[in-house]
Amino acid sequence: MTRVLVIGGGIAGTAVALGLRKAGFDVAVYEAHPDTAEDIGAFLTLASNGMRALAQLDATDAVTAVGFPLTSLRLLDHEGTELTHTPLGEMADPALRYRCLRRGELNAALQGEADRRGIRLRHGARLVAVTDGPHGVTARFADGSAAHADLVVGADGLNSTVRRLLTPGVRPSYAGQRVFYGYSGTAPGADGTGVITMVRGSETAFGYAVSTAGQTYWFARVTMEPLPASRSAHRAPWREELLPLLRKDSTPAADIVAASESPVMVTNAWEMPLGAVWQQGRVVLIGDAAHAASPATGQGASMALEDAVVLAKALRDLPDPTAAFTAYERHRRPRTEHNITVSGGISRGSRNPSRPGRVVARPMEPDAALIRQLAWDSPLSAAPPEEP
Repeated sequence: MTRVLVIGGGIAGTAVALGLRKAGFDVAVYEAHPDTAEDIGAFLTLASNGMRALAQLDATDAVTAVGFPLTSLRLLDHEGTELTHTPLGEMADPALRYRCLRRGELNAALQGEADRRGIRLRHGARLVAVTDGPHGVTARFADGSAAHADLVVGADGLNSTVRRLLTPGVRPSYAGQRVFYGYSGTAPGADGTGVITMVRGSETAFGYAVSTAGQTYWFARVTMEPLPASRSAHRAPWREELLPLLRKDSTPAADIVAASESPVMVTNAWEMPLGAVWQQGRVVLIGDAAHAASPATGQGASMALEDAVVLAKALRDLPDPTAAFTAYERHRRPRTEHNITVSGGISRGSRNPSRPGRVVARPMEPDAALIRQLAWDSPLSAAPPEEP
């Protein structure tokens, strides 16, 4: 039986482990963080395409047990005028509805599902080296331990150690915005559960949704210089830095942020360069390690889940790892690099978000080609798919 090491136990890594186990591989996951990382990160949205990928991994129930569904998208201008209010994604199917949830909750749910299926997941294993030889690949960790396998999947995120070892000069670049996140109580002007509201502010792009418990999840994207590495991403004054920008507009945004119950989080928006190497020998990258994008399209986690299904199918269906990795890349690169381009364009073009413009539908909704690509019972062709 082919043995696969997955480096990284986050969304991409745990999901691909589920797919590989379903495809009949012996798989083990090595995660640098010492526990399930429930406290890491802010929140995210899984789009219908991400939920479709989860269904192919038989993981829908584990994920729908946390977070809350989103069924419509509302768009406001900087004066608070509603520009549109439309259904969101495949909302007719409860299993495919958009879902808003904390990143740590998603990590814990997927890791719990992996444990239930008997997948080995070792925490506190920080990778330091990968050696690809004629009879397999060896991963070495900071504690002096090592693991040998037939293949390695690098799913260790934006600052991937696996990617750095494969291509030392390739690294993500700043996408032009800082992203603020926070949680508020029942905030003035907030809509009911199931609605995500996006605000085209004069200085910010703002979004918020209300959970079934009445808590408002909110984010703001602001065009400014990158956050210096020396400044903490979690500190209360971030709220005071953001509020003056929001108060320039007549929208609910400032009141929502002012009502925040906990310290505001902030991070830089990063993106990978187009054309970055995804594979070398017995090693392949997935998720943010391969194709991190600015969060403007909200597709990062969903792209990672799609990767997990397609890579597992490629290794299941094609005769050798080189052919499988090549087919996986051919199927995934056009779509993920389109997302990098679209999302980066939104980030860099939103210094004046209230400027009149075309209302753009949420990108990357599943189409017929993607549905076929993700369908578990459909063989994965070695031929590249149509361009997105």
